[in-house]
Amino acid sequence: MTGKKLLFVLLMVFTMCIIGDFGVHAQPQVTKSKETTLGKYVNAQEAYEMWKANPATVKILDIRSRAEYVFVGHAPMAYLIPFLVFDQTWDSSRNRYPMTPNPDFMAAAKKLFALQDTILVMCRSGGRSTAAVNAMAEAGFTNVYNIIDGFEGDAENDKESYSYGKRIKNGWKNSGAPWTYDINPDLTYK
Repeated sequence: MTGKKLLFVLLMVFTMCIIGDFGVHAQPQVTKSKETTLGKYVNAQEAYEMWKANPATVKILDIRSRAEYVFVGHAPMAYLIPFLVFDQTWDSSRNRYPMTPNPDFMAAAKKLFALQDTILVMCRSGGRSTAAVNAMAEAGFTNVYNIIDGFEGDAENDKESYSYGKRIKNGWKNSGAPWTYDINPDLTYK
């Protein structure tokens, strides 16, 4: 083997070792509806592992409603700032109470976090968190991830399954990550 070929082979082996050692990780599968302007994504299990590796600098932000946080449960370390709040007027055309943007969301987020903090944003299943991440990016936050499967995860879509329609696939609650109903007032939106 000539010197140039040997150098090339060694360079390729070295490059492959660096890529392997420093973790060029594949992004989780992200549906178009959950894509964000920052392009940073984790699933619930990856989010928990990120937080566990560095709880002092990785922050979890739950943007669901207070009712979801209290009655469905939440990650014990998650800060609650609702991105949307329930409107008190019944929408008969949609058969539900609509949700409207929380006018204080960004002010509360800026009070809790620095613009360069690592923030992992969670909602029920990754949709609302997409909008929250995009709003935070527009406000200058630079290191915000969408937890694409959220707290409850995806619903079972097999109509033959006993669990049809229930959120039993993926998500924080189904991943083995810790969750609780206990409320820490220091972590909740006032």
